Order: sequence, then structure tokens, then C-alpha cells
Amino acid sequence: MPRILVVNGPNLNLLGKREPQIYGADDLDTLNKELSGLAARLKMELTFFQSNSEGDLIDFIHKEAPGAHGMILNPGALAHYSYALRDAINAVSIETVEVHMTNVHSREEFRQKSVIAPACAGYLSGFGSYGYAMALSYFSDFAEKS
Repeated sequence: MPRILVVNGPNLNLLGKREPQIYGADDLDTLNKELSGLAARLKMELTFFQSNSEGDLIDFIHKEAPGAHGMILNPGALAHYSYALRDAINAVSIETVEVHMTNVHSREEFRQKSVIAPACAGYLSGFGSYGYAMALSYFSDFAEKS
């Protein structure tokens, strides 16, 4: 059964509380439960991780990537400056889809550039929690072709 890492960066633990007019009313547990339901239907296993610490995210990727088939990553604001996170993705050679719940291109200018994206197979922005489902669907299709 393909195993996919679902990694969320800083402040995503505050989903449902932090600016719900921008990020929605669902919390991270709700998002994870919905994604788990989809994964079960797709016959995939998910491993969830969230941290507000760049180093913890990198340590998790180093530890878990070798046994995983792919990674869905919402790096939060780390997307805009964390070359260390980008290097971690490149170092472990895990197929990654970067996900952002909001359309970052309609927001502040500093949010419009991701230093993580070049290390990823794909990039999804602006679809809310559905972006995670889209990324999981990609991995399901990818696993079927492997």
C-alpha cells in the first residue's frame, strides 16, 4: 500500500481559528480525517506531521521519506525563504507536491514566490483543503502507473 507523508508547517495547527475568512473554518484534525477517508478509498496510507519548527520538519522528512512513496507539503510561510527545507526534499529524493490553501498570487507580494516549488513535482494553490485531496489523487494515479 503506497504511503504518503502529509506535512504541514508553521501555524497550520491554528486552522479553523486563524483568519477563518481566509483559511476556512475547519481545523487541521478535520482536514486530516477527511484526507484519511479519501486515502482509505484510494487504498493509500497517510502519515501526518505538523510542526512550527523548521528543524523538526526537516528531521521528519529525513527520517520518514525513505519509506514513503510521496509527500504532500504545506510549508506555510517557510515556502518563501526556507532553502533548508528545499534542500531536505532534494536530499531524500521524494516526489513532493506543494500545497497552499489560499491563492498566494492574490495575496501579499512576499507570498507569491516559493523557494520550495522548484524541488516539487507540482504546486497547488487556492483550492482550500481540496488542494490536499488533489495532491493525494495525483499520488494515487502515480502509484497505479508504477
